[in-house]
Amino acid sequence: MAELAISGLTKRFGKVTAIQNMDLTIADREFLVLLGPSGAGKTTTLRCVAGVEKPDAGDIRFDGQVVSGVSPAERDVAFVFQTYALYPRKTAFQNIAFPLEARRLAPAEIERMVREVARKLRIEHLLERRPAQLSGGEQQRVALGRAMVRKPRAFLMDEPLTNLDFKLRVEMRSELKRIHFDLNTTLLYVTNDQTEAMSLADRIAVLHNGVLQQVDVPETIYERPVNRFVAAFVGNPRMNFLECGLRADGGPQLVATDGSWSLPIPGELWERANRAIGDGRLILGVRPEDIALATEPTPGAIPGSIYVIEPLGDRTIIDLAIGGTQIRVRVPPTSTDTIGAQLWCRFDTQRIHLFHPETGQRV
Repeated sequence: MAELAISGLTKRFGKVTAIQNMDLTIADREFLVLLGPSGAGKTTTLRCVAGVEKPDAGDIRFDGQVVSGVSPAERDVAFVFQTYALYPRKTAFQNIAFPLEARRLAPAEIERMVREVARKLRIEHLLERRPAQLSGGEQQRVALGRAMVRKPRAFLMDEPLTNLDFKLRVEMRSELKRIHFDLNTTLLYVTNDQTEAMSLADRIAVLHNGVLQQVDVPETIYERPVNRFVAAFVGNPRMNFLECGLRADGGPQLVATDGSWSLPIPGELWERANRAIGDGRLILGVRPEDIALATEPTPGAIPGSIYVIEPLGDRTIIDLAIGGTQIRVRVPPTSTDTIGAQLWCRFDTQRIHLFHPETGQRV
């Protein structure tokens, strides 16, 4: 087991800065997920930790020891790739046993360790098959077994579930969570899937254009995003964003920039926003589940009409046109609303978010 500490990490490829001055600590035995869109610098970070890429600046420490000049093999980390990287002519047993054979362990010890890992992964019956005879989920388990059998200081996983179908991805998420619990080891995991990140991580580090945006537990990342990028990237359906300004007459309110709606808000929130932007614009953020719909107008409700309805089985998503824009609203699957119907929406003002229009930072 190991604590991984990244300090001032910078990596460039020509004129492109892939990682910019990153500081990040992964605690011993923690499951930390690096989350971000393609090109954010996630895999580059992982490769620097593994020693496959040489940073242009900064240090990487394992348990306080700088490993910048240490070879990948000597760092004693297990790297699980998106493509599994199994040897096609070797059986599952031989693939798992390969790192043990490289250490020249006794055959009986190799047999014991491989079968122990196979039992944990429930692939004992697959050990004599070659990769071409295995499904995607089975190949993933073999790749995990090859990493686990070494008992490394830390696991590094680069989007390991990307090539699986939806059903297998859901199953493997549960398996990975259980595997981490059983192994009780440090795990640094890369994904662009926010559902994966939310369900797996002890903490999430959100990365964008090589810069860390926020590092926190999943609940805080979702409930209190530090900026508009994090708010938009985490959540499905994504957060709604509306341009507005402040108005004090008639009570503290947010007012649409086109004047099509107004929203009474708590005085404390109004004061905070006023200190931040004064008479300037704001971006109001509200998640689809924090909007309630009604068929009759009530004080503070905003009128709109249904643009489209998306039934999703366990829930229904309604696209509602208000003013010159559309918002998405999550409603129960029993909803009987129809396209074109007039509705009124109420935002939960205890759960709305306000962002600076230029910096994107949360107000």
